[in-house]
Amino acid sequence: MEFEELREAVEKAELVDSHAHNIVAIDSGFPFINSFSEAAGEALSFAPHSLSFKRNLRDIANLYGTESSLRAVEDYRRTAGLQSIASACFKAAGISALLIDDGLELDKKHDLRWHEPFVPFVGRILRIERFAEKILDEGTPDGSVWTLDMFTKIFDEKLKSYPFIVTVAGEIYGLKSIAAYRSGLNINPNVSKIEAEEGLRHTLHAGTPVRITNKSFIDYIFSRSLEIIVGFNLPMQIHTGFGDRDLDLRLANPLHLRAVLEDKRFGKCRIVLLHASYPFSKEASYLTSVYHQVYLDFGLAVPKLSVQGMISSIKELLELAPLKKVMFSTDGYACPETFYLGAKWAREVVFSVLRDACSDGDLSIPEAVEAARDIFAGNAIQFYNIKIIPKSHSTNSTCPNKLATTVSQNDASLVRVIWVDASGQHRCRVVPAKRFNEVIVKNGVGLTFACMGMTSAVDGPAEETNLTGTGEIRLIPDLSTKWQIPWEKREEMVLADMHLKPGEAWEYCPREALRRVSKILKDEFDLEMNAGFENEFYLLKSELRECKEEYVPIDSTNYCSTSAYDAASSILHEILAALNSLNIPVEQLHAEAGNGQFEMALGHKACHLAADNLIFARETIKAIMRRHGILATFVPKYALDDIGSGSHVHLSLWRSGQNVFMAADGSSKHGMSEVGEEFMAGVLAHLPSIMAFTAPVPNSYDRIQPNTWSGAYLCWGKENREAPLRTSCPPGILDGLVSNFEIKSFDGCANPYLGLAAIAAAGIDGLRKKLRLPEPIGKGYM
Repeated sequence: MEFEELREAVEKAELVDSHAHNIVAIDSGFPFINSFSEAAGEALSFAPHSLSFKRNLRDIANLYGTESSLRAVEDYRRTAGLQSIASACFKAAGISALLIDDGLELDKKHDLRWHEPFVPFVGRILRIERFAEKILDEGTPDGSVWTLDMFTKIFDEKLKSYPFIVTVAGEIYGLKSIAAYRSGLNINPNVSKIEAEEGLRHTLHAGTPVRITNKSFIDYIFSRSLEIIVGFNLPMQIHTGFGDRDLDLRLANPLHLRAVLEDKRFGKCRIVLLHASYPFSKEASYLTSVYHQVYLDFGLAVPKLSVQGMISSIKELLELAPLKKVMFSTDGYACPETFYLGAKWAREVVFSVLRDACSDGDLSIPEAVEAARDIFAGNAIQFYNIKIIPKSHSTNSTCPNKLATTVSQNDASLVRVIWVDASGQHRCRVVPAKRFNEVIVKNGVGLTFACMGMTSAVDGPAEETNLTGTGEIRLIPDLSTKWQIPWEKREEMVLADMHLKPGEAWEYCPREALRRVSKILKDEFDLEMNAGFENEFYLLKSELRECKEEYVPIDSTNYCSTSAYDAASSILHEILAALNSLNIPVEQLHAEAGNGQFEMALGHKACHLAADNLIFARETIKAIMRRHGILATFVPKYALDDIGSGSHVHLSLWRSGQNVFMAADGSSKHGMSEVGEEFMAGVLAHLPSIMAFTAPVPNSYDRIQPNTWSGAYLCWGKENREAPLRTSCPPGILDGLVSNFEIKSFDGCANPYLGLAAIAAAGIDGLRKKLRLPEPIGKGYM
């Protein structure tokens, strides 16, 4: 009972994971066993006989409810799928913010945005060596031979621009160096230009892809980076201590950094020593105590050491280091389980260390509670300037428990399992939470084939679909999409995939169709499609006319009318708050041209996330309006004598966190890159076929008429809102460039997964055939 307050503070603390790496696809070539050890090759065969391996494997088996064997856990991972296990691990970990160093090369790694459904806040750490290597791989702008001066100019310009790029691959919250791996921490901050030039030549001579290992050149890059980031108040994370066998441990002792720490130019550069500097934890503690700019992070040491090893390492850190300078991280990588294990054992170890400090008289209980909160979140929030407020973590992740349900246990009594049919209708099965946890998560909900083929007019399959009442699929919940319903706190909702049996996707599953096409786009062209939807909808109120109930628009005002917005503002505030709780970004909203019509533009995301957000946004708008006695309808043409409603989608192409739809400079004819033009040309060429998916019902074509800005012509234009495809140059984009293109012939009856899959497939055809766009159509031609 004496330490109950401390235990509660540790268990309930939401964590800021300030150093981690990308998760990889379930079919990645990365071996799951590598999650447990830094060993490789033949040495890895002995890893299962280490203390930490046995303990960590047992913890994961307890989490999943399997037997404690590597094969059983791997079988569970394949059956459950990556989304499910990621949801389970992150919920059990209680991580509220994640900073990812995406410079670690991993097979089939997911980009930063993929992680967003699992963690409320995701930021980026930029690895400087990989950053420099990419610059050299791209070659000089004019095709000439690299010189140190040219490299320095481009390196400086790009690095200085990064802190302001917040919409590319995640906002930059710090830099990182792996000099310890390449040439050691005995960095010379005064390396001469001649030595650096020779180092550059040595690096280039080794060929491409570039891998920088020359000490002089690494020292030069490190020093240039510090000189730049001091002006942006960004910290530098430095790998110290143990790692895989590429590292010479003798050169990973942080004491080698003395020359850097003593250099007056870098006195204001905040430096983080990663991995508890193990086995040099005492040395790291000393440096943190005598240098004001040095901070500590203990990821990797926890959970890769034995229990006593973790405890002794953290105790050694706290022997001299100020408590305000010690931070938690998981150093999670590749597999979601590494994040769970890092969080679970950090709670155990920090509690043990702080409890002993109280017993020894070093700390009082209130001081230990404050220290725990600082170590787990407070220090990192302030240090990295993260704009979040950590919540209380309700899952007791310090106690091994069978979380085979892979969902949070809260007060929700019912769960809505949602799918969208071919006519865009949202449908759901509702199950009690207990049954959901015990049965549905693993086995799904049974559903007849016919449900995917039902029309907008009749609850029966359309003719010639071959989808009948014979045959059954399973609705398997995607736990990464599971949310408490903001307008009905007693319930939760989750989107479902369609499987023939758990683990075997049905060929007609819309979400799987989008995944398949996206995989082709990624595998063949290393591209990812981002999407952002504009929702148009009518708000109708019920009136009695001649003893008959009729629905009429709530107002009859003009486009962007302030009075129209004001009339609905209180409900719209409620909707925006609900969407915010679902982590759905809203960019703007306004009254549209139709009577009672509004538009709400959602932020762009990776296409599968954009489709998920669209479904939840429509659910939110309709449900909250219904609670206020208002009917919200997304039907394409509600009234034949008024403007129609679309679900316009803005599309862009991304590679390695960069928007590559946009041209690199103003020399492009249409402001887009070559791959951007080829992709868009494919979409234009196949537009009539695409519309079978994006405008799927007869009412869709009542909307698509000339002079209504709905895309009635087969053409494209530059900022031409009458064209079905138009390139867009939003504020902040340089003149002459375009960042995305819009498809107007997409409406609220479309299944967004099928619509986006059709668009991506057409774009892939354009890329394969290297299609070119015809001349754009401007005003005067329509």
